[in-house]
Amino acid sequence: MGPADNAGRGSVGDGREDADIETSSEEYARRFSGSVGRWFLELQAQITLDLLRDLRAGATVLDVGGGHAQLTGPLLDAGFNVLVAGSDPSCAARLAPWREHPQLRFQVADLGTLPYSDQTFDAVLCFRLLPHSVGWTTLVGELCRVARRAVVVDYPSSRSVNIIADRLFRLKHRIERDTRPYTVFQPATVREAFAARGFEVRHERPQFLLPMVLHRAVGAAVVARVLELPGRLTGLRRLLGSPVIVRANRLR
Repeated sequence: MGPADNAGRGSVGDGREDADIETSSEEYARRFSGSVGRWFLELQAQITLDLLRDLRAGATVLDVGGGHAQLTGPLLDAGFNVLVAGSDPSCAARLAPWREHPQLRFQVADLGTLPYSDQTFDAVLCFRLLPHSVGWTTLVGELCRVARRAVVVDYPSSRSVNIIADRLFRLKHRIERDTRPYTVFQPATVREAFAARGFEVRHERPQFLLPMVLHRAVGAAVVARVLELPGRLTGLRRLLGSPVIVRANRLR
């Protein structure tokens, strides 16, 4: 089974939001090993921190499903107070290097029904979760509910090479071995989901023009950067890149 369209998904009561158990695992982290993997994470952190640049040090950030720890270090280095919400105690394992950090907490929570009051956090992040969500519109609703100012998420866009994602899935599986089916989103559908909850998508930052699986196959960050350069210079990455990191701001 390959990537799925977002049609027909996202209904209430589809099941428990626990896809972060896998993304918080050591096996998943190995996808981001080596120079290419480090480049992936560096670019993701760079874009995310740029989208949060209006928040002052000490701002509160909820990282939903953030047990992958891909953004933990950069967020703490920026001076944010970070709470990582995971669906299972095992999701805390990769946070071990920062266990004693005074500005980091981990809490087991129902990610589909977050145990926090409305507008508790200055910003809410959710990475690596929407494409595997059992009820993504419900999840977006919860992210928006507990965010005071902004929500930042990432998703694979249909306005990219993902339009042939089913054909690429076999290659992706051969390289990553444990690849799961995932939802590909239309940017307009994501904007509408946020708008329905009083948020406006203000920033959309595609990360790569070429598929990440291709860069993994190349295996060298210096080559991957060169391959991405034409797309960045011509603006094609901005138009057709994926995954997309978006920031949505509260309007009401």
